[in-house]
Amino acid sequence: MPVDPTIAPPGTRTFHDAGGIPADRWHADQTGETLVPTHCCFCGVQCGMYLRVNQGGKVFGVEPRNHDINRMRLCPKGINAYQQVNHPDRLTTPLIRRYRDKPFQECTWGEALDFTVAEIRRIQEAYGADAFGMLGGASLSTEKTYLVGKFARIALRTRHVDYNGRLCMVSAAGANKLAFGIDRAGNPFSDILLSDCVLIAGSNVGECFPVMTQYLWGARDRGAKLIVVDPRETPVARTADLHVPLKPGTDAAFFNAVLHVIVRDGLTDEKYLADHTTGWDAVKAAVEDFPPDRAAGICGVGVEQIEQVARWFAGAERAMAWHARGVEHHSQGVENCLSIINLCVATGNIGRPGAGYGTLTGQGNGQGGREHGQKSDLLPGGRSITDPEHRREICHIWGIPEDELPPAGTSMMEMVHQMRSREIRGLIATCNNPFVSLPNHHVVKEGYDTLEFHVQLDFFLSETAANAHVVLPVTVWAEDEGVMANAEARVVKHNKAQDPPPGVRTDTWILCELARRLGTGDKFAFSTSRDVFEELRIASAGTVNDYYGITYERLEETGGIAWPCPTTEHPGTPRLFEDGRTYHPDGKIHLQAVAWHPPIDPYDETYPLSLTTGRTVAHYLSGNQTRRLGALVEQTPRPWVEVHPSHGFRNGQPVRVVTRRGSAVYPALVLESIRPDTVFVPYHWPSPTAANILTIDALDPRSKIPEYKVCAARIEAATTLDEVPAPPTGPGRVAYPETQAARTDPRPPTAPQGLGTAERDWSSP
Repeated sequence: MPVDPTIAPPGTRTFHDAGGIPADRWHADQTGETLVPTHCCFCGVQCGMYLRVNQGGKVFGVEPRNHDINRMRLCPKGINAYQQVNHPDRLTTPLIRRYRDKPFQECTWGEALDFTVAEIRRIQEAYGADAFGMLGGASLSTEKTYLVGKFARIALRTRHVDYNGRLCMVSAAGANKLAFGIDRAGNPFSDILLSDCVLIAGSNVGECFPVMTQYLWGARDRGAKLIVVDPRETPVARTADLHVPLKPGTDAAFFNAVLHVIVRDGLTDEKYLADHTTGWDAVKAAVEDFPPDRAAGICGVGVEQIEQVARWFAGAERAMAWHARGVEHHSQGVENCLSIINLCVATGNIGRPGAGYGTLTGQGNGQGGREHGQKSDLLPGGRSITDPEHRREICHIWGIPEDELPPAGTSMMEMVHQMRSREIRGLIATCNNPFVSLPNHHVVKEGYDTLEFHVQLDFFLSETAANAHVVLPVTVWAEDEGVMANAEARVVKHNKAQDPPPGVRTDTWILCELARRLGTGDKFAFSTSRDVFEELRIASAGTVNDYYGITYERLEETGGIAWPCPTTEHPGTPRLFEDGRTYHPDGKIHLQAVAWHPPIDPYDETYPLSLTTGRTVAHYLSGNQTRRLGALVEQTPRPWVEVHPSHGFRNGQPVRVVTRRGSAVYPALVLESIRPDTVFVPYHWPSPTAANILTIDALDPRSKIPEYKVCAARIEAATTLDEVPAPPTGPGRVAYPETQAARTDPRPPTAPQGLGTAERDWSSP
């Protein structure tokens, strides 16, 4: 018998039906459900899950899956991801307008595609093929990223194609190619469990990759040392053996100093260096300029911390280093990554179980999204678009003359400047939201406003799509099948769980139909993602990024295969360099000497602080998906600014953050877990609360990644918080009220999310 709720124990009556039966009396309104195995649509961990599908063929829930990536674990985003599938904000009809000052009108697919093709032809006939650009995204399936690159170069005949992974991992990609001749992590996640020392640099694992913390905890359980290098005491940093809170923008100086100590104390693996590397003498000479006392002054940390990191990492039998955007989002992001590679190689920690190096990808297909052609300088299989032999190979596969393949284009942020100068006058884009994600928002808005024609593909009306001329509604991840490669380079398969709503099309269908209307339909005779994948397998065969041996059937049987996988009998390659050889022709690791330079944005009396930005556990990238999911909005309804108590602010007090680009007012989250000379703002929200109103659009000269993680700033007391906008919606709709109620809460998060010791002052306004 259920407990009578009227006699609930004292103090529990504030809980819903405390001590009694549940509100729905155990009633379940779904029967005969089907569980569809798939993977999460969000971060680069790619947790396995089951989508619950009812008898009507609709997704209505989720269950964790005992996949060996996540072992029944899901994070808050994964638990709520299914809610976007049948969300009332879904776009289900094409939208069109001739002029931006006019409202959108719903239209037929024929009208939308006719207008799009007419504008492509008008612009290219008047200004040349390169006057039209294309932008893809690293949350697309790999099949769709392959199509983006092929469509841009064959159907549009333009060199201007890039993707939002340019904002994510390209610094690591550049460093990996320079050092190893291959662009991927060297070790699987499971190797962390075998390590004796794990170094995490610039990665808020507990919030950005929550399920990955199981590997760190497992390593700690068997006695491994954990070192976290980050300006903030993140949740994982708080549990580390050593947290190094270096000043933003000083990573290369810090890791050079660590290597200086290792060389000074004779802790390098000289045999490994002699047998497997080139360039060691230059690296050794470069780190001589970074003794610990000099680096400590640059980085704002203690000499003893530099010495301790060196002793622990070099002294471990098996050590690993993993990094993410905190190291890569810099104007010297490639050098930062190379400095960590140098540390691993100098100590012989490469290519062994528990010993290696890797990058934590931010987007779900951050790894696979850059492998097969949507990046401006790459062709399928990781081929270089500037290599004559690579160009010949792909032209043969695609069946086009070599002189018709465009040259390399420019990066995503550079394309925005080309929009401003009218070099690019038209754009087709999918799976990105630059109005939130790109730095220096005012410049981005100006570039997009200058476009003569802009078509955006999306399943929700993003801030960027709301500025377009045509919006084409596309499927979500659960309405199509395809593959993604996670941070380990493990290729996993997403399965279709339900049919899309009437009026919605796949990106594949749209690109193939546009290609047909543009006269190149014979090169895009794909009916399904499986058709695209079969061509992709052929296009990647024999390359460094070899997918030829991977099939849908093998992925469903095995749960995932790490590339390269050259034959259908090959088991895949979860760990690289086990034979001591890299993917350079000489088989050596090509070490690179690294210098350090200050961040591009100079500090002075007006702007004395460092502003850094990042993610939160509840939200994902530009927030176009997660800002519509009720539980996630309730958990984190708005951005805030983290400030040290020494600045004298109270929790919840309006604080204006000012940089040379602009200003925004946020509630203060006061905590002792951030450096006094640093402030932090999460970046998932649009203007006027967008962190990227403030950030600088300086780029790494090699990777072209923006310097999101450091710019000069000041903070000052304000009186009124900037309002958090509701996500855009289509014509005749309003923001989903159950999701948006929490946005009016003027306070920072209800708890400091594990980020320190400063108590919240609930009496504050």
